[in-house]
Amino acid sequence: MNKNPQFHGSDIEAASAYYNIPKEDIVCFSSNVNPLGLSESLKRVLADNLDVLSTYPDRNYSNLKSALAKYCGAPAEYFLVGNGSTEMISVLIQTRHPKKALVISPTYSEYGRELSLIGCTLDEYVLKESNNFQLDFDDFSKCMQNGKYELVILCNPNNPTSSALTVFQIHRMLEICRRNNSFLMIDETYVEFTDQICEYSAMSLLTEYDNFIVLRGVSKFFASPGMRFGYAASSNDELHQAFQRLQNPWSLNSLAAFAGEIMFFDTEYIEETRTHILSEKKRMMDALSTISCLKLYPAHANFVLTKILLSGVTSYHLFDDLMKKGLMIRDCSSFECLDGEFFRFCIMHTEENTRLLEAIHDFFE
Repeated sequence: MNKNPQFHGSDIEAASAYYNIPKEDIVCFSSNVNPLGLSESLKRVLADNLDVLSTYPDRNYSNLKSALAKYCGAPAEYFLVGNGSTEMISVLIQTRHPKKALVISPTYSEYGRELSLIGCTLDEYVLKESNNFQLDFDDFSKCMQNGKYELVILCNPNNPTSSALTVFQIHRMLEICRRNNSFLMIDETYVEFTDQICEYSAMSLLTEYDNFIVLRGVSKFFASPGMRFGYAASSNDELHQAFQRLQNPWSLNSLAAFAGEIMFFDTEYIEETRTHILSEKKRMMDALSTISCLKLYPAHANFVLTKILLSGVTSYHLFDDLMKKGLMIRDCSSFECLDGEFFRFCIMHTEENTRLLEAIHDFFE
C-alpha cells in the first residue's frame, strides 16, 4: 500500500525533488522562520568584522551574557549559551538524566529523540483539541502526583498548536512541579512572536524558582538558523555547574557570539518583524475564518494550526494541491497525538500570504 510522503518544516529540498519543482520556486510556509530574513544592519556589521573568526571567543561569553541580560530582563549570571537550542536541549537532558519524563504534546519531536538516547521512559500529556490545546491544570496536577516525573518539557508557545501559557499559568505549573520534585524545561523559541512577550515569557520567574530552565534561540525570530546560536537561563547553581562539566568549551563560535552582542538591540528590525507578523496573522486568520469547513485555533506564535472539517478531504490532499502551485504548508499528520486532518502555515511576506489565501479558497470552493 502506497503511503503519502511526509515532509517536515526544513525538508524543502526533499519536497523539491519529489514534486520536480526548483526549490527557489517554492514558498515555504512550513519552516516558521521570520520572512524578513537576516537584518540588513546586522549583515553590514558582520561583513565589517569577519576578523573575529581569527580569535577564540571569550570562554565565559561575558559580553554576550550581558547583552542577553538586558534583552531578556534577567541577571547575566543566569545565562548559558551554546550551539543552537538543539545543543541546549541535549546538554540539559544529559545533566538531569531523568529516568522518567513528561512531555506536553503534541510538540516538537526532538525532545523525545534526545530523551530516548539516554534510555529515559517518556510519557506524553496530550493537550485536548476540545480545550483549544490549553493545559487543564487540575488534570495535570493529578498526573504529576507522587513525583513520578523528574523532568517535564513544555514548548511555549507550542509547536504545532500555537497555543501558549501566560506567566501566571507558568507560575502555577512551576508550583505543581516543585511539589512533585520535578524540573521544568520551557522552550521559548517562539515567544518573541507573541503579542505581549512579557505576558508569556517565564524569564521574570527565574529569581523566584530554581526548578526550571528557559531555552531560546535565534533561528526563527532573527532568521538565523545557520548561525547555530542557542541560549538558556536558569537560577539553579547545580545546573550551571553540570553544564560546565558536560558542554564542550567554545561551543558557540566567535562570529555568532559577536552577532549576539548586536542583534538583540536592533530595535528597528525587532519592531518591523513583530508589526508584520501580528498584522499579517490577523489578516490571514480573518480571511480563512470565512471558510466554513476550516477550524482555526488561537495562534500565539508566527504560525497557525488549522483543521479540515470536510469529510473525505485530508491534510495531504491540501498539501499536495498547494505544493503543485509552489506553496509548501505543513501537513501535520506526522505529529503524534494530533488526530484529525490538521495543517499548519507560518506567516510570510504579504504577497506570498495572499497567494496562499487565494489558493486555499480555490481548493475549498
